[in-house]
Amino acid sequence: MDMHHIRYFLAVCETLNFTRAAEKCNVTQPALSRAIQQLEEEVGGLVFRRERNLTHLTDLGALLRPRLQQIMDEVNDVKKDVRKFLTLEDANVTLGIMCTIGPTRFTGLLAEFRVRYPGVTLKLVEGIPERLSEQLEAGDLDIAIMAAAEGFPERFDIEPLYRERFLVAFSAGHRFEKMDVVPISAVDGETYLLRANCEYDGKLSDVLRHCQAGVNVAYASEREDWIQNMVAGGLGICFIPEFSAVVPGLQTRPVTDPEVWRDVCLASMSGRRHSPAVSSFLKAVRAHDWPQGRYAPERSAA
Repeated sequence: MDMHHIRYFLAVCETLNFTRAAEKCNVTQPALSRAIQQLEEEVGGLVFRRERNLTHLTDLGALLRPRLQQIMDEVNDVKKDVRKFLTLEDANVTLGIMCTIGPTRFTGLLAEFRVRYPGVTLKLVEGIPERLSEQLEAGDLDIAIMAAAEGFPERFDIEPLYRERFLVAFSAGHRFEKMDVVPISAVDGETYLLRANCEYDGKLSDVLRHCQAGVNVAYASEREDWIQNMVAGGLGICFIPEFSAVVPGLQTRPVTDPEVWRDVCLASMSGRRHSPAVSSFLKAVRAHDWPQGRYAPERSAA
């Protein structure tokens, strides 16, 4: 049984006339009659009773009608959903965002995309790079935006979006407040608050050791807001990326000797075909004019 059998059957049910049903389906009457005959052979009985100019449903036809109508309705719903999906009237994009990336750099991009594609829902999934990589590979994420101190897996296609410099954060009145930049060596002896999800923690620790700058780790947390509020409250210092969302009262200065930078990148699975919605979002990300920060994005040996 094919869909055209169902469509022709329902048309005859509606019109109770083979000629008008054929016109409704835009086919010849003989073609419609053959299709009805094939349907009857398939189900094993007559579905219509034709008496001169009168056509009636048989009991078998009456039994089939609601079931075949439900099938036709479901198929039409599927076609409608597919059309909306392909034309971006009702589609989804699942975007992984590294939890240490601040939102300020992305609000412009998200607003522009929403205006252009109001039917696309963006789901933002926050996580650490290792977890985002697993989700991206498993297909739970369409694409991800993240950074990696040691590079990315070869199975990913990586496109750099922007660079941001690491800053040292401290409370008002701290000795660093009088400096324009803070040499790494100057943090020696400071009480340090560890951002547990920072993907550059190992790199920063290496820089501290190289500069013989020892810090006293007093607190550690996965919560960026907790770390920043404790720093603002005078409990110690921490390193944060330039474009982090900063809580009120937190003071920052760029670190130097050496400078430390990170590249925030767009990651996708190599060779994976994307839906129209994902492809449109990728184009928007690539075309976006990423705003520059306060510090020139010069390359650093760190």
